[in-house]
Amino acid sequence: MRPSTHHARGARGTLGVLLTLLVSLAALLTSASGAQADTTICETYGSTTIQGRYVVQNNRWGTSATQCISVNDSGFRITQADGSVPTNGAPKSYPSIFNGCHYTNCSPGTNLPAQLSTISSAPSSISFSYVNNAVYDAAYDIWLDPTPRTDGVNRTEIMIWFNKVGSVQPVGSLVGNATVGGRNWQVWSGNNGSNDVLSFVAPSAMASWNFDVMDFVRQAVSRGLAQNNWYLTSIQAGFEPWQNGAGLAVTSFSSTVNKGSSGPGTPGGATACKVAYATNAWQGGFTADVTVTNTGTTPVSGWKLAFTLPSGQQFTNAWNATLSGSSGAVTASSVSHNSELAAGSQATFGLQGTSSGTFTKPSAFSLNGTACTTA
Repeated sequence: MRPSTHHARGARGTLGVLLTLLVSLAALLTSASGAQADTTICETYGSTTIQGRYVVQNNRWGTSATQCISVNDSGFRITQADGSVPTNGAPKSYPSIFNGCHYTNCSPGTNLPAQLSTISSAPSSISFSYVNNAVYDAAYDIWLDPTPRTDGVNRTEIMIWFNKVGSVQPVGSLVGNATVGGRNWQVWSGNNGSNDVLSFVAPSAMASWNFDVMDFVRQAVSRGLAQNNWYLTSIQAGFEPWQNGAGLAVTSFSSTVNKGSSGPGTPGGATACKVAYATNAWQGGFTADVTVTNTGTTPVSGWKLAFTLPSGQQFTNAWNATLSGSSGAVTASSVSHNSELAAGSQATFGLQGTSSGTFTKPSAFSLNGTACTTA
């Protein structure tokens, strides 16, 4: 009986070892399935979704050479970027991540397209990883259109250039500088044959930033390139390479569009402001006393008054406001002591400038992106 007993005990021991091995194997398989492997995309317009809310796209349209991206749950990296195109023309691709709709491809659960007047804020964040052995820009693409279209090319494209390497520049021409989101930018404006393009170029490379997309949308509205009854269709971030590009990466991205009223004078609120522009002009110069009145029922915090100076006029000085631009499209922003504009209250600031030809006043004003009446 002992051999039998010994044999029986040996069988139970072997079974225990097998069970342990099976449990370990199951745990490994469970762990492997829980850790999502990176997805490689080399198809021209291939895409995938991450975090159940964003689309990552290869978006190679300017070359027939191979481009591949490796997508993980945080973003993507360009792993192959063959070929090159002339730097005085369009880039070869725009591998990117987006919230919204792009050529009928809409991100899961997005609330875009959304009318600008219904958006109170659109916070976004990005982290880029750069390389130097390529010619490219790292940029946001923000698309606006008069209709809530989800296909094709939109009317206005806003680009925010975080970085550029090589002799590349935005569409159009340099039209001045502007402070947006607390940062200074070069402003370029033009048309690429399909749509208007308004570009903001950082003076030095930015690796990451948290900001409100609507600050840039309001710039487009104030410059006449969009209206508050238009629609925001997508918020995209990625790279435009002209030469090479392997190694460039978006390491994190977030985009949210908050709906609801944001008070008078801003997208999300009704037109609720009035502007009086009183001038004293003489041969070659002028001064202006500008009064902004909040005619709404809720306060405006941190106001920005945008308008276009008539041809031949240029600002040389301002008080009780900070100027962005000195000719053409300009913006006067509040300073610390007058930034809160309570319902029914006024803020007054002064301007001085030079002029040539027949003197005229600006024809239209907008407060934080919404048109004002004039006194």
